[in-house]
Amino acid sequence: MLRPRKFKDLEKALGHRFKNQQLLEVALTHASVRGVKGKRCDNERLEFIGDRVLGLAIAEFLNERFPEGTEGDLARRYNRLVRGEACAKVARSISLGVHLILSDSEAGSGGRAKNTILADAMEALLGAIFLEAGFKTARVVVRNLWESLSEDLPATGVDAKSALQEWAQGQGLELPRYVEFARKGPDHAPRFTTEVHISGKDPARGEGASKRAAEQAAARALLEREGVGGARVHE
Repeated sequence: MLRPRKFKDLEKALGHRFKNQQLLEVALTHASVRGVKGKRCDNERLEFIGDRVLGLAIAEFLNERFPEGTEGDLARRYNRLVRGEACAKVARSISLGVHLILSDSEAGSGGRAKNTILADAMEALLGAIFLEAGFKTARVVVRNLWESLSEDLPATGVDAKSALQEWAQGQGLELPRYVEFARKGPDHAPRFTTEVHISGKDPARGEGASKRAAEQAAARALLEREGVGGARVHE
């Protein structure tokens, strides 16, 4: 008699049936289990591979879907789709948490619902699919699972402050902080100068007829300096 497939429901949700069940199990194994219950491997190496697989698959998809998009537009959409929150959302859509292999302490502290653990495991699964079946198969899985997220992408660019925040999150940086640097002119026609600060980056300045406009200008200045262009600045 054939043994029932342990992760049958997960494989169905992924749209991929693993020939190597051990590889699948490694993809689901969190680092907290390392050395516990005889486990010698965890999913960190597969996560490293899956992160690159996801990035290439999403970049290819965006290039096809938005043929007229600027590099900046594509970069902002890319960051929305590959960041940890997006990966965790996809993981929840396939009930990945219930299949994770965690230490008792991690499971007891709510590990199955933690964004970071879910996102890492989702990337590890993509890495495992790539190693077993190649990029073509992994790409199909990415497109199927990320389809609902891609439908929420805006047709046009976002404002500069939103774009900068998304870019910073995508780079693993702290959120931007805005500081009023100067105010000139009469009360009826003031001119504001604002600096935007992100740890590890030089501040960027912007000017505008309102605080909000100055913040938008500062955000755009930093984006352009970092080579992420295309953001609209709304007054």
